[in-house]
Amino acid sequence: MKASPVISRIKFEGLDAIELRTPLLRVVAITAKGPRLAFWGRPDGKNLLLWAPGKYQRGRWDLMGGHRLWAARPGADEAEETYATDNQPCKVAVHADGFTLTGALDAVQKIRRGFTVTATADGRITLDHFLRNESDMLWSGGLWALTCTVPAKKASYTVPLGDGSSWDYATIVAFRTWGGGHGGVGFDDPQFQCTADAMVLHPSGRENKRMIKADAGLIAWHDPAQKLLFAKHAAYVPEGNYPLGTNLALYVGPENFMVEMETMGPSATLKPGQTLKHRETWLLATAKSAPSAKSLRGLF
Repeated sequence: MKASPVISRIKFEGLDAIELRTPLLRVVAITAKGPRLAFWGRPDGKNLLLWAPGKYQRGRWDLMGGHRLWAARPGADEAEETYATDNQPCKVAVHADGFTLTGALDAVQKIRRGFTVTATADGRITLDHFLRNESDMLWSGGLWALTCTVPAKKASYTVPLGDGSSWDYATIVAFRTWGGGHGGVGFDDPQFQCTADAMVLHPSGRENKRMIKADAGLIAWHDPAQKLLFAKHAAYVPEGNYPLGTNLALYVGPENFMVEMETMGPSATLKPGQTLKHRETWLLATAKSAPSAKSLRGLF
């Protein structure tokens, strides 16, 4: 059953924001910066997203937390311009079942990013991310949707692997180090374990990440204390050109300050005026125990 959402302009921790509520969900996006989701959870529950403006910075860029959209260039997916306009205000358009946030124009690349949030059912939303080429030149790249979660004690993150065919396989990319001097743990990290049909992360506070080619295109987070399941899905395009051949990623921050659930879209070349899109579906449900990979596949 779908309940009509209540959409309101609010202040969220002193910042201009817009809020969407249903009987099972509360979603808040700040409009003073972004586009950025700042809150995701039950209407009367905890924020499942990290939200810490000013605490984690790189120069003038502020991680803030929440959920954001980055533009990823082929072969340089974490280049400086990736977050060039993150700290500028957004334009807001309200719809019957949600809202659209449109970010500032990148003065150099002449691209503009944003996303539309739509309540599709109780406990579900869609995030339709987009990037428009507003220059008179070509632009090439992909979309990268990053969700900063707070990993509770004994929380787990599951990525179903393979497509179930007779020539089934998965690609998992491990890092020794990466941009900005991160990493150093190396390739042998027991936080990340493979089962018969999934990769499972049990965060233990060691900074590391994995990028995964996963046909199911979904990542699920389970918190046994709150008995909550948060899963997000983005369809995998087998013929697409993805970063390092992968469509999903998990990042563990130092001392478990966050775990990022990341989905990537395939790269494309945009002519002037064209738009690149990347859809995620989010689900928040009650779950006493961590679901199996098979049951997760049946959710989307």
